[in-house]
Amino acid sequence: MAMNEFRIRSYDGQMDRGGVVELERRCAVGPSDRVFHLFTDSLGDPMAKIRNSPLFKMLVAELDNELVGVIQGSIKTVTIQTASKDLSKVGYILGLRVLPLHRRKGIGLSLVNHLEQWFIDNQVNFAYMATEKDNEASVKLFINKLGYIPFRTPAILVNPVCHRSSHISTNIEIRKLRTDQAELLYRTYMCLADFFPNDVDKILQNNLSLGTWVAYYRADQSRTMFGQNGQVPNNWAMLSVWNTGEVFKLRIGKMPLSWILYVKGFGLIDKVFPCFKVPALADFFDPFGFYFVYGLHCEGPQSGRLVQALFRFVHNMAAVNSMDECKAIVTEVGGYDTWRLHIPHWKLLSCPEDLWCIKALKPEERNTIQEFTKTHPTSKTTKPLFVDPRDI
Repeated sequence: MAMNEFRIRSYDGQMDRGGVVELERRCAVGPSDRVFHLFTDSLGDPMAKIRNSPLFKMLVAELDNELVGVIQGSIKTVTIQTASKDLSKVGYILGLRVLPLHRRKGIGLSLVNHLEQWFIDNQVNFAYMATEKDNEASVKLFINKLGYIPFRTPAILVNPVCHRSSHISTNIEIRKLRTDQAELLYRTYMCLADFFPNDVDKILQNNLSLGTWVAYYRADQSRTMFGQNGQVPNNWAMLSVWNTGEVFKLRIGKMPLSWILYVKGFGLIDKVFPCFKVPALADFFDPFGFYFVYGLHCEGPQSGRLVQALFRFVHNMAAVNSMDECKAIVTEVGGYDTWRLHIPHWKLLSCPEDLWCIKALKPEERNTIQEFTKTHPTSKTTKPLFVDPRDI
């Protein structure tokens, strides 16, 4: 078929919903050679992932009255390292899908070009996207053809939810903050983190945000005045939790035989012989939701244990809230964030290097981007990364 037979247009909720849901079903997330093959269930709402963003858009590609491609984008204002201004308008690209039969026809390229034009029309400074490092097709499209530049390789850490509670030391206090308290701490301690959203208050107030918690040692004398007049303990940590399962579900469609035997076999042992305390895991073959941990920050030389305690607390919260159908705790942290070593996770399920790529959409920002990405990052030169839960 000729290249000019497909057309790009805006998504129509009434006309296109069923077609996009079917397209998503036929397009697996991630390369086919991955050990785990993930499928996304948007729960009947293709725009669910972007509805919570300040400004968003979905485009579809149509060929012979059939939807063959889709892409989503959102716009927000964030802090970005070495940008010409303290705050920059950025456009996030996600959800690019093209039916396998219609790939290599320029449809994906055209979808991105149209979305970038929408960004430009809305005065966006930078466009960025995230992909798996071994997703060859995505890397070739964005880096080789569209001129995006790799600039961060954060780690996605996944910890499955077990039926049994994780132990938390009695020496550690964990307290939930009010949203105004959480906002004050974030704007005080994370306002200079890369991609810190200017509308963090909207995120914290969203119904999908389950809350913000802080952890500190009970022996610390300043704990009773936590957050008042800027006073914090010598060692403390904080994080927030987003219930992603309310937006979409995941299902693993491809597993190694050893994993299948573990999930099924050990689950049976746990039911028959609960005294053995076998860490039985949820069945990932069925659609499942997950809690996404965001806004992780810690201070103090002994704060690593506090980070670990907070993640155990989130795990226990997921284990008892069976109505949420949460089967995993997920977070994404900068590749050089030192506290990642204290986050409980399974290497088999995690991704040690996600790939973030960025592109300047305004001529005056191009030199800034080149300067920003040419420096080899280290733990001392790279600022913390704020991963917006609305981008997941």
